[in-house]
Amino acid sequence: MEQHDQIIELLKRIEQNQEKALQTQKEHLALAQAQLERSNQKVNESIELQRVAVARQAQVRNIALPLILVLLLLLGYLLVRWRAL
Repeated sequence: MEQHDQIIELLKRIEQNQEKALQTQKEHLALAQAQLERSNQKVNESIELQRVAVARQAQVRNIALPLILVLLLLLGYLLVRWRAL
């Protein structure tokens, strides 16, 4: 009978260890899910920042290129006029 009690005690310990392991796995899963969520948020934020940067770059291009063209034309005009003198 004593051996039977020892087996039952061992089985209870095994069950407790398995429950602890399951609890630890649940905690690790929760941490991994939270980290994945933070990572997804960072990726989304990065994509949004890239969109803003591309939009700003387009605005600068739309303003700077015509301005540069006008300045080059004025420079060409001044060079032609200077040579004519």
